[in-house]
Amino acid sequence: MNRREFLASSLVLAAIPAPFPIAPRFDLVIKGGRVLDASQKIDRTMDVAIRQGKIALLQPDISPTDAAEVFDARGRIVTPGLVDIHEHVRPGELSAEQVLSTGVTTVVDAGSRGADGILDMIAVSNSAPNRVRVLINVSRLGNQADGELLRFASADPEAARAAIRTHRNIIVGVKARLSQQYAGEHDLDGVRLSHRITQGFGIPLMIHIGDTHSPLPEILELMHPGDIVTHMYSPPPHGILDDNGRVLPQVREARSRGVLFDVGNGRNGHITWEVVERALAQDFIPDTITSDLNGAGLTDQVFDFPNVLSKFLMLGMSLDQVVARGTFNSARAIPALKGLGTLQPGSPADVTILELMSGDFEFDDNAHTKRTGHQKLFPRAVFVAGKRWRG
Repeated sequence: MNRREFLASSLVLAAIPAPFPIAPRFDLVIKGGRVLDASQKIDRTMDVAIRQGKIALLQPDISPTDAAEVFDARGRIVTPGLVDIHEHVRPGELSAEQVLSTGVTTVVDAGSRGADGILDMIAVSNSAPNRVRVLINVSRLGNQADGELLRFASADPEAARAAIRTHRNIIVGVKARLSQQYAGEHDLDGVRLSHRITQGFGIPLMIHIGDTHSPLPEILELMHPGDIVTHMYSPPPHGILDDNGRVLPQVREARSRGVLFDVGNGRNGHITWEVVERALAQDFIPDTITSDLNGAGLTDQVFDFPNVLSKFLMLGMSLDQVVARGTFNSARAIPALKGLGTLQPGSPADVTILELMSGDFEFDDNAHTKRTGHQKLFPRAVFVAGKRWRG
């Protein structure tokens, strides 16, 4: 090539525009945390990559240069977004934003409203920054301090079914409170009417037990596979233990045919350390852990969902068991939540960052009996569809 040809070729090369910068492979990489994901049986230090609101990759040592943004999770626990299927995010009492700030990316309101007030909960769901779903109360009246099923005519299956048909994307189950103060002698009929509502929709019934008129075995006979018994650790009468403190055989039989048992911590006669410890000693652990948080619970006994999960660390369950029951197990309990509570690639990038602190931490049961635990989970960050929630 002579000098004239060389100069000509150089001018041509100079005229070719520089290539565009290569876009990062991932929008976000959460680096260096202890990833706990029961759905994939993962408990190890690794990175989580997110792209377009979905989990893209779980792998050790993803290069930071592959990410538009990096979150340092070293020394923290990385879990699927927490799933609490028993709270009360009623308007003016407990907000979805408050719940999300504690790491709960999916919350189910458990029966605050019946057919007459269901639009309240639809509005909450539609405006929430996280995923809010609803169990409709069997009573048109919803939760009533003076007992919704004591006025048994308010249990209206057709009104509830009409609400479900209209709001099928938000109403994911039915709730019935069966304790005597709410149902009187109508507990068994309350279950039967609730199943008239669920029929054909493929949704579960959640029942609230403890101090029911009927013995628990009679109630369990009516339960369907996939139905949920909440407040499983309620003290006598008519809890899961017999008079000698043994788990009732009918309780184990119900579990064997697919009935689920849920904690529902709450504040009023739903859980005592004695009942939990007797049940755990007989290997009757919960299928799901839930808070039953409401406005009053923000400052009494419950406080937040990670606090409730921490109680079960104190009671001897392992960290992986506890996290599973606040993520994957809870999502699996509600068919409409299928695909949540997991960090499986392709799933929604809902992620909670927790810190497991050591020290002396005080916990209360519903009898106001204080216990000291030495580990407690604290929420440190939460991502919804790959975007960090800052409140």
